[in-house]
Amino acid sequence: LGRLYENRTGIKGMFLANKKIDNQVKTFITYNKGRDWSLLQAPDTDLRGNPVHCLLPYCSLHLHLKVSENPYTSGNIASRDTAPSIIVASGNIGTELSDDDISMFVSSDAGNTWRQIFEEEHSVLYLDQGGVLVAMKHTSLPIRHLWLSFDEGRSWSKYSFTSLPLFVDGVLGEPGEETLIMTVFGHFSHRSEWQLVKVDYKSIFDRRCAEEDYRPWQLHSQGEACIMGAKRIYKKRKSEKKCMQGKYAGAMTSEPCVCTEADFDCDYGYERHSNGQCLPAFWYNPSSLSKDCSLGQSYLNSTGYRKVVSNNCTDGVRERYTAKPQQCPGKAPQGLRIITSDGKLTAEQGHNVTFLVQLEEGDLQRSLIQVDFGDGIAVSYANLSSTEDGIKHVYQNVGIFRVTALVENSLGSDNAVLYLHVTCPLEHVHLSLPFVTTKNKEVNATAVLWPSQVGTLTFVWWFGNNTEPLITLEGSITFTFSVEGMNTITVQVSAGNTILQDTKTIAVYEQFQSLRLSFSPNLDDYNPDIPEWRRDISRVVKKALVEATGIASKHILVAVLPGLPSSAELFILPYQDTTGENKRTAADLEQISETLIQKLNQNLVHFELKPGVRILVHAAHLTAAPLVDLTPSHSGSAMLMLLSVVFVGLAVFVIYKFKRKIPGLNIYAQMQNEKDQEMVSPVSQRESIPNVPQSELMSPEQLVDEKLEVQPIGK
Repeated sequence: LGRLYENRTGIKGMFLANKKIDNQVKTFITYNKGRDWSLLQAPDTDLRGNPVHCLLPYCSLHLHLKVSENPYTSGNIASRDTAPSIIVASGNIGTELSDDDISMFVSSDAGNTWRQIFEEEHSVLYLDQGGVLVAMKHTSLPIRHLWLSFDEGRSWSKYSFTSLPLFVDGVLGEPGEETLIMTVFGHFSHRSEWQLVKVDYKSIFDRRCAEEDYRPWQLHSQGEACIMGAKRIYKKRKSEKKCMQGKYAGAMTSEPCVCTEADFDCDYGYERHSNGQCLPAFWYNPSSLSKDCSLGQSYLNSTGYRKVVSNNCTDGVRERYTAKPQQCPGKAPQGLRIITSDGKLTAEQGHNVTFLVQLEEGDLQRSLIQVDFGDGIAVSYANLSSTEDGIKHVYQNVGIFRVTALVENSLGSDNAVLYLHVTCPLEHVHLSLPFVTTKNKEVNATAVLWPSQVGTLTFVWWFGNNTEPLITLEGSITFTFSVEGMNTITVQVSAGNTILQDTKTIAVYEQFQSLRLSFSPNLDDYNPDIPEWRRDISRVVKKALVEATGIASKHILVAVLPGLPSSAELFILPYQDTTGENKRTAADLEQISETLIQKLNQNLVHFELKPGVRILVHAAHLTAAPLVDLTPSHSGSAMLMLLSVVFVGLAVFVIYKFKRKIPGLNIYAQMQNEKDQEMVSPVSQRESIPNVPQSELMSPEQLVDEKLEVQPIGK
């Protein structure tokens, strides 16, 4: 359809439409809401009474169906629901709609017959419920006359509405259904101002219409009285009566008709064939209506026809063409699916997971449903209507679980599988590795997680300045360093959408020595056991050792260990310059170690934690491993150093046995265990957590000539 016009005549189901057929636009009319369409019969005579030779379907009347968007001008077609059956339109007679030879036509019987009223286009205004039609010529020239018709356009009278010719810009009728007043907008010249001419036609009528001035008129379609399943009889003013109608009374009577095949259109999925029957289209399967049908219920089985909407017919063939209720057939379950309510295949430990069971064919409510969650728990339902919101389950463990669903009835069964990945959010990552290691010796690094079980993880390891990471599925790795100095190790742990990391620094030397330090008990009163505090105390202790012994800071590395009682580990490092010269030998390290132990045993190493609080630093005892980590060629020196340290330790024990209690090896083991379990704040890509320094240790290079200022630390 090129253009559709809903005729505002108050006649339900009537439409005019322009349709393009074989590149020709033709005008059609329908009285049953598009069920049937027909061409317009051309007038028998023209405006002068000459016969018009126009034979259907080769020739017909064609109308322009454009409605004006300007409220002050009429369009190509006009009608009113208060003036039943009167239609005024511009068009032409011929084989197709054309913009040439346009004339004005009027129908006073709802489009069944038409008459020519003007040979040029006019604007037509409805007054007095359509009892008066006012026509004004479409022209660019000034005019002073208009035309009036009191008999639905059969005859027209010429009237003058202004003494001077007026360029007409628009015409507007006064509001109201009974109006007899119209206003003409225009100007006398192109330079003059707008002129408004008000025309009142009340003086034309000398009385109001009485009942005897009306006659009955039956709506029909080419003689067929039943329109949209009803007979409607209107009252219309007799054409010879010249009286003012006033308020229109509308239809007089309306009675339903007996239903015929013409009152029914093809239902959805059906199309009308050449024999007039409605048969299924090639793309439509009538059995699909019962696809969503549940066993024990019914559905409407279409006959291929449906009554036209708003049709009021009764009885007749209505029963034969109306859809019949039919019982839903039983079906075996088919197309079973089990999904999560959010469509995801992941879930968090301890949180509700909602599963939805869907079935393409079959009835869930009349089937037995079994769901196995894959964690040793399964449920069964005889009626799924009690779980319309889904089946909820909470997983207590992490892992990948195989969720299976089974639906069965007396006709068959179907099953479906879903794999659900249950995880636990990763909160902390701590990288555990030694403070110092020997060159070319294997070192174990372990990523300690909290919580320890979070599902499938990926570990990415970065060593020093290497641009290529090492990716593993295990949280522990063994590696060696072939270059001496301070090296960094970073581990990134990927758990779902979360990535946490921790970085530590390890000192690598060919040989070194270590010594456990202890402190006077009053330090424990101020130990908050946090990484920041331990780093500060490490720097203070190192500064005290340098001041007491005169040893260069580049040879000393101090690490305060986590846990209570407070303790630390002292490393003596063989520092060398960038040229590789002046490298310390094993004897040099032994000499530095002896000097440190001597100063420690003489209580010469101390620092002031805060005014009035003095902390003494002592040599606690030997580490469980040899103090000297050398090559086999230096085993004699290592044994000598071990005996020297043992002798000094016994001397200290005798001198201070009543002053201080030296922690035993069991205390050291406890400290070592606590050090390995220490957790530091990781860096997460999804949370803004302040960055924790990469290491609690200061490299010898970083601590050379460092001037530290000790601030009092409160309890």
